[in-house]
Amino acid sequence: MNEEDGLKQLRNTLDNIDNQLLKLLNQRMEVVSKVGELKAQSGGAIYRPEREKAIINRLADISSKENTLLTKKAIEALFLEIFAISRNLELPENIAYLGPQGSFTHQAAESRFGAMSAYLPIGSIKGVFREVAAKKAKFGVIPIENSSNGIVSDTITCFNDYDLKIIAEVMVDIHHTLATTVDNVKDIKRIYSKDIAFDQCHKFLEDLGLDEIEHIPVESTAKAAKLAVNEPNSAAICSHVGAKMYQLPILFENIEDKGNNRTRFLIISDFENGQSGDDKTSILVQLSNEAGALVRFLQDFDKANINLTKIKSHIVEGISTFFIEFNAHRDEPQVKEIFDKYQQEIKFLGSYVREADDI
Repeated sequence: MNEEDGLKQLRNTLDNIDNQLLKLLNQRMEVVSKVGELKAQSGGAIYRPEREKAIINRLADISSKENTLLTKKAIEALFLEIFAISRNLELPENIAYLGPQGSFTHQAAESRFGAMSAYLPIGSIKGVFREVAAKKAKFGVIPIENSSNGIVSDTITCFNDYDLKIIAEVMVDIHHTLATTVDNVKDIKRIYSKDIAFDQCHKFLEDLGLDEIEHIPVESTAKAAKLAVNEPNSAAICSHVGAKMYQLPILFENIEDKGNNRTRFLIISDFENGQSGDDKTSILVQLSNEAGALVRFLQDFDKANINLTKIKSHIVEGISTFFIEFNAHRDEPQVKEIFDKYQQEIKFLGSYVREADDI
């Protein structure tokens, strides 16, 4: 058999496999449609992160045992998109996110809800909470912390003001580009970006002598790209997605000072998750202003053998508030005991599938 005949035979085999895949996917969507009908009658949640994680883990385990080519990461990428398409068949829902289009929050939202969902870019974190609370959007995606800049205060404040629940977390590696229409970096007279992005790329700007030119803070890195593409001798520090969206040529990639720069995002909604077997819980705590109050509170977690992964102090309306996270689900007996003991002090924010202990 010559090379041309061999390729033709392999391509025919691939076509047959693709036909089978299409048939199986359509069968899956038919079952999904029936699930959607049942959920619509009972009011059940469409997005079930704990169920999706269980499916991915099961399939990855099968793939590993059979020593196939698909890694867990590849399986996750494939099936998260299938899940997203399935959800839109069950019940199309709006997803509000901290905009604009092309922002890192948009990227985080699409990584969980896929390209087919209806996205609502919102101009502020409070606006995202407001849209979900008003049921104009079923889900909201907002940043909670960055590995370089810490906790996002506006998010903590909104959790204090609104009774919405965290249903999932998303980790996104943050990479910045310097994008511009000029060919020579010496011709750049001004740079647009978000203030936090300037901070995260300080060493790069200093090394290229760009720390002494005009830096213009804007609402988002996506807006920076939009402005820079129409203004001569300007540049933007923005995401790769943002640069491509506005057709702004990229001069330098991965210009952030820290290679492990990550942002953690939260997905919020109006329902609570069931247990997955590997959960994280977030709470806000306001304790009495007396000596030893915090120590006694934390000791109860130690006695219950609950692993605290985060304790951050925050001021909300002049009151010292602690943002605390731990590895367990609200419905576990040892957690229930602590919640019962501190009913007045704890505001439960959500139990959800644990993606990582920290960023």
